[in-house]
Amino acid sequence: MEHIRLPKVEKVRLLDRASPRRSRVGTLYLTATHTIFVENEAAVRSETWVLHSLVCSVEKQAASASGCSLLVRCKNFQVLHFVVPRERECHDVHLSLQRLSQPERCEELYCFSYKPNVDEEERRQEWEFLDLKADYSRMGLPNSLWKLSPVNQHYKVSDTYPADLFVPQTATPPVIVGSSKFRSRGRFPTLSYYSKENHASICRSSQPLSGFSARCLEDEQMLEAILRSNPRSDFMYVVDTRPKLNAIANRAAGKGYENEDNYSNIKFQFIGIENIHVMRNSQQKMLEACELRSPSMSDFLEGLESSGWLKHIKAVLDAGIFIAKAIAEEGVSVLVHCSDGWDRTAQVCSVACVLLDPHYRTLRGFMVLIEKDWISFGHKFSHRCNHLVGDPKEMSPVIDQFLECVWQIMEQFPCAFEFNARFLITIHSHVYSCQYGNFIGNNQRERIALGLRERTHSLWSYLWKNKADYMNPLYRPDHRQTQGLLRPSTAPYCFKSWRGLYNRFDQGMHPRQSVEDYLSAIQEETQQLEEQLASHQRKIAQLEQEGSVTWGAVAFDQSPTAWALGGHMGLANTPQDYAGGFVTSSPCQQKAPDGSLLLLTHDCNLSNGSDQESGIADVSCLSPLSEDSARDPDSDEAAYSAA
Repeated sequence: MEHIRLPKVEKVRLLDRASPRRSRVGTLYLTATHTIFVENEAAVRSETWVLHSLVCSVEKQAASASGCSLLVRCKNFQVLHFVVPRERECHDVHLSLQRLSQPERCEELYCFSYKPNVDEEERRQEWEFLDLKADYSRMGLPNSLWKLSPVNQHYKVSDTYPADLFVPQTATPPVIVGSSKFRSRGRFPTLSYYSKENHASICRSSQPLSGFSARCLEDEQMLEAILRSNPRSDFMYVVDTRPKLNAIANRAAGKGYENEDNYSNIKFQFIGIENIHVMRNSQQKMLEACELRSPSMSDFLEGLESSGWLKHIKAVLDAGIFIAKAIAEEGVSVLVHCSDGWDRTAQVCSVACVLLDPHYRTLRGFMVLIEKDWISFGHKFSHRCNHLVGDPKEMSPVIDQFLECVWQIMEQFPCAFEFNARFLITIHSHVYSCQYGNFIGNNQRERIALGLRERTHSLWSYLWKNKADYMNPLYRPDHRQTQGLLRPSTAPYCFKSWRGLYNRFDQGMHPRQSVEDYLSAIQEETQQLEEQLASHQRKIAQLEQEGSVTWGAVAFDQSPTAWALGGHMGLANTPQDYAGGFVTSSPCQQKAPDGSLLLLTHDCNLSNGSDQESGIADVSCLSPLSEDSARDPDSDEAAYSAA
C-alpha cells in the first residue's frame, strides 16, 4: 500500500476503444493487487478489475480540455483508456501503477498474497496433482535403454536443469559431466520424449561450445550413446532451431553447432526460427494491426503481413512436424537445441509431442507437457514474461507462440483435442497473472528456494476442478484423429489470426471462430432434459407402485411435441417455445419437479462476449454431410452433425 499515491479518483472516464466518443464515467480505485473501475451511471453496478501483475505498460498522454489520458496495456492484450479530470491526479495514478505493475522482489508477486478459502492439506494436494515420474512411466521408462540419472542432484551439473533426468543406459557419469562442460550453461543432452513403439526419442540440450574447431570426446560419446539407445536406427538427427547465420555468428563467441565430421552417424538440420528479440518486435507489430480503429481490409492485412507473426508461427510448427515425422515415420531419434535450450527448444519439442502423442492432447496430458518441457526444463518465465522489474529486452512471447501453434493445429483437427480454445487462453492469462506459483522463477532450483510449493497455490488443480468449462464438445476418443500422429498442413492459407486471444476484449466484437460454445450449451441442455426425464420416470414408477393412479383411464399424446396428461395441453411444446433464441426454456420448466435442474433461458450469456445471432449463423451455415462424409463416421463433418 505504500506505493499507492492516490487510492481513489472520482469522475474518471473509461473510453470505448472502438468508439472513443462513447465513454463510461465512474470511480477509479487503486488497491495493493488490483485497479478497479466502478461505473457510476449504470443501472446495474458494473466493475472492471485489472490485476497489476497483468499490466504491461502505463502511458501518460498529453492533457486536453477534457482531462489527462492514461493508456494501460495488459499482457493478456486488454487495453484500457482512462481520462482523469485533473493532471495532478493522473500523474499520481500513473506513478502508482508503474510501481505496482513492476514488483522488485518475488515476495511482492500476487501469488504470495493470493489466499483462497482452501485449507493447508488441500493446498498441499494441489501441488501433488501432476506427477512427472508417472508420465515417464507411461512412456515405459526406465527400461533397458534409458535410466534415471542422479548426476544432477542438488543441481551440481546444471543449475537450470531439473534434478531428475533420463539419460542412455550406456552414458556414464564422467561422460555426462564432460558433455555438460562442452555445452552452454551445462545443459547436456537429455531425454524429453520416448516412443516405446519404435524406441525413437526426442532429446534436448543447449548449443556446443565448439567455436571454429573445438571438440569434446565426452560430448561425442554422449551422442553416440543416444544413437545406440535406438537399436532400430543407424543414424540420428541433430536439429538446430536457429537460422544458420545466427549459429555461425555464435562460433565467433566460442559457441556454435556440431561439426558432422566429429560426430559419427548424425544428420544435421537447421530450422530457422528467429531469436527472442525478433519475436518480441513481431508480436508488437501484429498487435498494432489488431488495435487499428476501423481499419480497411488492406490496412489490416498489410499490418499483419509486415509483422511476420504468422510466418514465425509457421516456422515453429514446421520444426515440430519435422521432429514428429522423424520419430513416428522414420523411427529416428532427434537431438534438439537452440542457443541455451530453453526457448525455441521448448517450443519445438512440445509441439512435436502434441503431434505425436494423443495423451498430450487431453486436459491432463497437456498440463503435464507444459510442466515437463517448459517449467521443469527451465524456461525463463520470470524474464520472458517480465514478472519482475528488469531488462525489457529479456521479455519475449515464447510461450504465446507455443499456445498459438496448438490452437492452429486444433483448427485443423477439431476432434483430436479434449480441451477447447478457452483452456489455452486461460493458461495464457495465468502465465502472466502471477496468481499461481507454477510460472514463477526461471528454473526448478529457483522455485525450491522461493518455497513456492509451501507458500502458493497450483494452477493445474484449479483448471481440473473447472474442467467442464474447458471440454471440447467435438472430442471423440475413438476418432481416427485422436489416435496416432497428426499431420497438419502448413500451407499459408491454413493459418488464421487468433482474434479469440488478441481481440477478445474488444467491445462489440465477438471473436467466436467455432460453434463449440453453442454445442456445449446444447449438450448441457440435453443433459438437463435427460435428468428431468429420469426424474419423471422415477416418479411415475413410484406412483405405479403405490397404485395411486389408474393409468388405463388416462390417454397419452405420444407425439414428440407433447407429453402432458389429459387436459394439461398448455404444457405442450409449440413452435413458439423455440422462437425466442438459440437456446430456449422448456415448457416443462413452469412446473419443474423438486430436484430437477432448470434449463438455460434464451437470454442467458453462454460465454463472455458470445453472440447468439452469430451463433445461429455459424450453426446454420454448416454444410450438410457430403456423400463421402456420410459414409465415414470419423469425418469432421460427421462429428459436427453428431454433436
